[in-house]
Amino acid sequence: MVFNTGAALLDAIVLAVVIREPEGTYGYKITQEVRDVLEISESTLYPVLRRLQRDDCLEVYDMEYGGRNRRYYKVTEKGNIQLGLYKAEWRNYSTKISTMFEGGCAG
Repeated sequence: MVFNTGAALLDAIVLAVVIREPEGTYGYKITQEVRDVLEISESTLYPVLRRLQRDDCLEVYDMEYGGRNRRYYKVTEKGNIQLGLYKAEWRNYSTKISTMFEGGCAG
């Protein structure tokens, strides 16, 4: 992708991926699903997950899987509200950009 991906967009995409699983999902699966829309490495994703956890948008819990603990992430109520704000902002932003690309006035 030729466009830079800012922190807010990464946060929004991660929240959108995690919220699909009501009981939560784990880091590797999140990475794979985010990679469906963005080129991203695990080393980029884990700071995003930590930031969302620190901001109380994600809760984290560990569960045993195959003899090892696997860390799961689940969207909190605050994260759900934040995702709603991101979606509204994205609709507004993408409409303006699309209008501009199509030769219209974004104002």
